[in-house]
Amino acid sequence: MKARIHITLKNGVLDPQGKAVQNALGSLGFDGVGDVRQGKYMEIELSETDPDKAEKTVELMCQKLLANTVIENYTIKIGD
Repeated sequence: MKARIHITLKNGVLDPQGKAVQNALGSLGFDGVGDVRQGKYMEIELSETDPDKAEKTVELMCQKLLANTVIENYTIKIGD
């Protein structure tokens, strides 16, 4: 079973990498680009076959290691 995790900075947290991308896009001639926020995407292959157990396991992974829950939000999708 595959877990897909999107991790993004919470609103209000400064995002210097997103700002750098925004500025670079502007300097390359891409006008009209507003705020850019960067994040992380992960796919984890799990041996668990029960979707509810898999989601609980990935939730713990996010809380303990994958996300800094003070400044980041995350979403989890479990499936093939």
